[in-house]
Amino acid sequence: MKIFDRSKYRLAGLPRLAGLSRLGLAACLLLLAGCAGSRATPPDLALVDPGATAETKALYANLKRLASGAVLFGHQDDLAYGVTWKREKGRSDVKDVVGAYPAVFGWELGDLELGHEANLDGVNFKDMKGWIKEGYKAGSVVTIAWHLNNPVSGGNAWDTTRAVHTLLLGGANHATYKRWLDTFADFVGDLEVGAFRWLGLGTPIPVIFRPFHEHTGGWFWWGKGHASPDEYKQLWRFTVDYLRDEKGLHNLLYAYSPDHFTSEAEYLERYPGDAYVDIFGYDDYGSLRTDEGVARLTENLRTVVELAEARGKIAALTETGLEGVPDEDWWTNRLLAAIEGDPVARRIVYALVWRNANEADKPGHHYAPYTGHPSAPNFVRFYEHPFVLFADELPDLYRYR
Repeated sequence: MKIFDRSKYRLAGLPRLAGLSRLGLAACLLLLAGCAGSRATPPDLALVDPGATAETKALYANLKRLASGAVLFGHQDDLAYGVTWKREKGRSDVKDVVGAYPAVFGWELGDLELGHEANLDGVNFKDMKGWIKEGYKAGSVVTIAWHLNNPVSGGNAWDTTRAVHTLLLGGANHATYKRWLDTFADFVGDLEVGAFRWLGLGTPIPVIFRPFHEHTGGWFWWGKGHASPDEYKQLWRFTVDYLRDEKGLHNLLYAYSPDHFTSEAEYLERYPGDAYVDIFGYDDYGSLRTDEGVARLTENLRTVVELAEARGKIAALTETGLEGVPDEDWWTNRLLAAIEGDPVARRIVYALVWRNANEADKPGHHYAPYTGHPSAPNFVRFYEHPFVLFADELPDLYRYR
C-alpha cells in the first residue's frame, strides 16, 4: 500500500461568485488572496530568496519534511514526447506504463537565449509553458535546466571554448549575458496560473532552477578546465543576484548539481556559498550500469545528503538513468536499491531520469520505459513500492500545513 492518498489533501471547492461587477469581483479576489496569505507559514528556511513566494517556501518545507520517508520520481520532457509519439494531449510514456504521471517534471531551456521558438531538443517553448502549468496543477514539481550556447564561439553548450570570464562584470559578453537572463526572466515570469492573472492575482509556479550543472566534468564550457573555481562562483552569484534582485523572480529554488566527484572537497570546489544554493544535487549516469555501481552511488548520495543537511539544505539525485534501460530489473535492483536501503542516502527528495527521445538519429535514447518495454513490469513494481511517489500520491506540496 502506498504512503500517501492525494485525495486526503484536496481542498473543498469555493462557491461560485455571481452578479459581481469587475470592481466587486476584484475586491472579492483580493479578500480571498488575503485569506490565502494567512495560511500557516513554514519556519525560517534560510532560502536563497528570503522574499520567495508562499508556494515556493511551502514546496521547499514540504520536500524537507518528506525526506527519508519517500522519494519523488521524475522524468525529463515527459509530457512533450515519448519513444513513439509527439505532442499528444495527456500522453506520457510513464503514465502509459503505470497509469500515473511523474512527481517531478524536468524541462530544458537551451536556445531560449537565441530567440528560438523551440529548445535544443525541438520542444516548442509555448507548448512547454503549457505543460509546466499542467504539471503544476497536477501537484507535481517543476525543475528547469539550461544548456546555454557558448557566447564566445557561438557553438552549443558542448563547445568548450573558454567563455565564463567574458560573462562576468567588465567582461566582453557581460551585456549579452544580461540579455540572456532577461529572456529567462520573461519565460519564468510568465509561468503563472489562476483565472485572474490580469488583476495581478496570478500564482507564480515554483521552479527548481539548475544552472551550470555537471561542472565537475569538462564537457560543458562552464565545466572544470574551462573556468577557474572563482570564475564559476562569480558567475553563479551574479546569476542569482540578477534574477532575484534585478528581475524580481521570487519563485525560484536554486540547485547546485555536480557530476562525478571523489571527495567532499571536490564536490564543494566550486560551491558558491550557502546564501546562493537551496538544493544539493548530483548527476550520475555511470554508477548504475552494473550491480557493483549501486554501492558507489549510495556512497555518493550519502555524502551529498550529509553536506546538504549540515547546511540546512535538501538533497536530490538531479539526473540519472541508463540509456535504453537494458536490464529488466533495473528500477528495483539498481535505482531503488541505491537509494532506499541506506538510512542517509534515502533522505534525497527526488530522483529524475532523462528523456525518452523520439529522434531518428537517436535510436534507443530513452531512460524511462514505455508500453511493451522489457523493464515495464519491473517499473510497475517500482511504482508500487511504498517509498516511491508519483503524481497521483503526492500531498499538497504547495501549501504548508
